[in-house]
Amino acid sequence: MKYITYRKISLALIAIILFALNVRAQTTIDTTKFGQHPRLLILKKDEAQIKALLKQDTLWLNVHKSIITECEDMLTAKVQERIVTGRRLLSVSREALRRIFFLSYAWRITNEDKYLKRAEEEMLAVSNFTDWNPSHFLDVAEMSLAVAIGYDWLYNGLSPKSRTIISEAIITKGLEPSLNSKYNSWLQATNNWNQVCNTGLSYGAIAIYERNSSLAKNILNRAVSTIQKPMKEYAPDGGYKEGYSYWGYGTSFNVFFISAMEKLFGTNFGLKSQPGFMNTGTFYEFLTGPSGIPFNYSDAGGIEGLQPAMFWFANQLKDPSLLFVEKTYLQTKKFNAKSNRILPAAIIWAGTTNISAAKPPVNKIWQGKGANQVAIMRTDWRRQKGIYAGFKGGSPSESHGHMDIGSFVADFEGNRWSADLGMEQYNSLESAGLSIWEMGQNSQRWDVFRYANFSHSTLTVNGHKQDVKGEAKIIKSSDKPKFMYAVMDITPAYKEDLQKAERGVAIVNNEYMLISDEVETGSKECMIRWAMLTPASVASIKGNELTLQQNGKQMHLKVEGIEGIELQTWSTAPPHSYDAANPGTALVGFETRVNANSKKAFKVYLIPAGIKITNNTPALLSNW
Repeated sequence: MKYITYRKISLALIAIILFALNVRAQTTIDTTKFGQHPRLLILKKDEAQIKALLKQDTLWLNVHKSIITECEDMLTAKVQERIVTGRRLLSVSREALRRIFFLSYAWRITNEDKYLKRAEEEMLAVSNFTDWNPSHFLDVAEMSLAVAIGYDWLYNGLSPKSRTIISEAIITKGLEPSLNSKYNSWLQATNNWNQVCNTGLSYGAIAIYERNSSLAKNILNRAVSTIQKPMKEYAPDGGYKEGYSYWGYGTSFNVFFISAMEKLFGTNFGLKSQPGFMNTGTFYEFLTGPSGIPFNYSDAGGIEGLQPAMFWFANQLKDPSLLFVEKTYLQTKKFNAKSNRILPAAIIWAGTTNISAAKPPVNKIWQGKGANQVAIMRTDWRRQKGIYAGFKGGSPSESHGHMDIGSFVADFEGNRWSADLGMEQYNSLESAGLSIWEMGQNSQRWDVFRYANFSHSTLTVNGHKQDVKGEAKIIKSSDKPKFMYAVMDITPAYKEDLQKAERGVAIVNNEYMLISDEVETGSKECMIRWAMLTPASVASIKGNELTLQQNGKQMHLKVEGIEGIELQTWSTAPPHSYDAANPGTALVGFETRVNANSKKAFKVYLIPAGIKITNNTPALLSNW
């Protein structure tokens, strides 16, 4: 028996050692791969392929022209200055990235020296900053990425003096501060910070390799190892816990990292095999509704337009359907060249996919079973067509989370009827003295109107905030066209007041939506508020029915299961001076009392004008 136990232990130790050696072998940088500049993203030989693409495809030529137009404006703009806003230099770093990336691209494709000279001026300007604000390390990361791309791509056109100044700045203002434990806590992060910082520094390391090879190798080996932490969060199905906007940030930088590794070293170091990562493009594509508005839960903003990383995923997977939404952006010239600082990457990753032939995805429902679970359903992929529902579970405690458990967004024929206010500008809240990054139950973060459940399309019980540690999970779902649905156990959000709470969101007969709630109280009576945030105006209210209208269309909201219910509205006016205004929105819904030690089930229908509901929907969620 002892022999068997010791043998098992020995075998386990051997397995651990072999695994560690294998990981080390996979993550050790092969320094023989470093060639001449340029070596980041596109080699000299790749330029011809890009030029050919621009000649063959007018859609991509339009993107190119938008970049060149911006570059022309940059030629006469004032160079960047070190202006810190609050605690951030980030806006300066991001504009530096946009300018240097755009100008460097323009020089490589057009060979016009005016773009090189201006990019050189921009790089020298930021290189002479006292620092790149390491106390908020995202600022350093984006600046490092910007200057690294410029330095590498323009290397052969820069003066020796400029090369020295710029490379020294990358080392002393970018790479070296990342070795200081005061500034590198992001190495342990599982969110966008890790992805962005590791990527920016790795580009810097690759760019200046000849100047300090030992430092560069250290940075790169560290990055290949630690960037796996946030990549594990994509498991099992590709969801990104921080939502739409931060997918565009963290995932895009992660793709920058892998793309550079593969181009230079011929390997992705096993990163693409991280469970869920290569499926995340599907998740992102589902986030945009037929209204063109994203499912903007958590700290998400508005429409971002063309997303370069989606072209990388589509080409890697040879799946043009991932570009169905992007095709619309290309065709309508929704490039956002004035704000999309990584736009040239879309052309770099365009590959040979025939965008015009991209067909809509086959699946109509997506659900994520990882961190911050969501379910997304739709009846049609075409813009301005069909019904779309985004249903939020997860936990407020996740990075950039809101108290939005159980909330939903809804599109019908191109209009958003149930909405989410999304993010609020951080600096305005921080300037007001709020500690918005403390995620505890009593944090000031949850006093912000947009962050708490009071502004979301969900339940509020006894006027309380949701439990910040509560986590709602999908318990069942169906993709059947006649009754497409997802059901979540949202009890953890209300455990202070309720014994049980479940919510189901369904699209019925491809015609209307149903939101079904079942609650069970404990030893005390509960007041439950059902609310829906809407950008529509209220045309009429009569008892349990309400009519909304926007853009010449009407939507009827009808409550069933509660006698004598009276629908009402609540204002979304900011309750505090630091809260952002929410013009053109209102909360609609009702309040109902539920006796102690009792159960109550109620349904709310969203019914487009001219549609009648059927009576064959199962009464209880357990029968869905």
